[in-house]
Amino acid sequence: MSDMLIRHASAVLTGLSGTAARAEGSDLRVRKGRIVEMGSLRPEPGEQQVDASGCVVYPAWVNTHHHLFQSLLKGDPAGLNATLSPWLLATPMRLRPRMSEHDFRLAARIGLVELALSGCGTVADHNYHYFPGMPYDSSAILFEEAARLGLRFVLCRGGGTLARQPGDELPPAARPETLDAFLQDVGRLVREFHDPAADSMQRVVMAPTTPPHSMRPEEMREAARVGRALGLRLHSHLSETVHYQDTVQRQHGLRPVELCERIGWLGPDVWFAHLVKLDPEEIALLGRTGTGIAHCPQSNGRLGSGIAPVRALEAAGSPVSIGVDGAASNEAADMISEIHAAWLMARARDGQDAVAQVRGGAGEGDSAATTVEDVVRWGTAGGARVLGLGAVGTLAPGQAADIAIYGLDRDPRYFGLHDPAIAPVASGGRADLRHLFVAGREIVRDGAMPGMDLIELGRQSRDAVRALLQRNA
Repeated sequence: MSDMLIRHASAVLTGLSGTAARAEGSDLRVRKGRIVEMGSLRPEPGEQQVDASGCVVYPAWVNTHHHLFQSLLKGDPAGLNATLSPWLLATPMRLRPRMSEHDFRLAARIGLVELALSGCGTVADHNYHYFPGMPYDSSAILFEEAARLGLRFVLCRGGGTLARQPGDELPPAARPETLDAFLQDVGRLVREFHDPAADSMQRVVMAPTTPPHSMRPEEMREAARVGRALGLRLHSHLSETVHYQDTVQRQHGLRPVELCERIGWLGPDVWFAHLVKLDPEEIALLGRTGTGIAHCPQSNGRLGSGIAPVRALEAAGSPVSIGVDGAASNEAADMISEIHAAWLMARARDGQDAVAQVRGGAGEGDSAATTVEDVVRWGTAGGARVLGLGAVGTLAPGQAADIAIYGLDRDPRYFGLHDPAIAPVASGGRADLRHLFVAGREIVRDGAMPGMDLIELGRQSRDAVRALLQRNA
């Protein structure tokens, strides 16, 4: 269905900013996987039509930070009520080394299906499941599973040379790599999978897991140099909690963002997940260098980390994108839930920071200034920008036909809305996804994926969780 006419949408949000955020007209024409025309259009002879009556049309979401292997680690009681550092020990560090190749592939499939059913067309996965002598290729599995579903996939090749897990006798799957092995594998992945095109279906990113804990500063600097020489973007975690501030100050006498500046990890080709705990000077430095953020509001809330200052970052010049993070710290790892949370939490943070006039402040001011259009832009065009996918993330002639169509006429959560355009974001919950197209190819129809038996996938997941826990007993 790469050639089609989408007709009669109740509203079209484009992912663009300002007055261009809402399209004029209700129709989009697609040819060979690209949008060629928008407006009020008449069908052409023999043209396949998609009826979007009672629906809103968005760009397909671009998820810029995930850990797909965690899709089998949801709701682990050992880490459910923990903050980040104890949660890492209790859940991913405890269970990831026990995961088999079958577990890894199944977890990837579950996460990708969950994302697709929310209207996500592009997934950037920060995979750090690597260890010396690994008997299977986790990178290839991720590319295979994404290609099988027809999704754009960006592998952020994580891992590192330092073990964060304490103890001298680490299980094999928790042992660190050497820098040479890490960089050699990145080179292999570039040769086998990386496509630098603006509408690429497969990308590779240089992504040591986190600067303070995964590599020494000189190794991070070398990883950045090699990554840029290969034409890759750079990604990592940073400043998710106050622990980052304490650790980097103790080790280097610097703020975390200052450390990244010293080791070559700032710039328009870099984006970091989280960035929750930032000083004003760090916000200014990130903005001045054009360094981006993958904002993960649900995971940051679930782990008690806080709310990232996304409006301040964007005002300073940082591109803002949205990531769902791993399902082990975000049991609803889909883009509709994440965008809904991003809208609410950005407004909540500004409201929390407001100071009454009688206390010397400015009152509520613009505490509710973050709009639905803003978060749609972050979750689409913003994501495409940090990933370097210039032909993705917006609905406009010439752009890739990555399109999500949401129905509003079958769920009472949408009944009574004065503005149908805001429905998927403002109302939250599981959206009624009528169609998802990626490069004009239909991935989801009427909330289902062709050939995907969700009942069977659920059974496999339950069996895998039971077996994983038995191996860990």
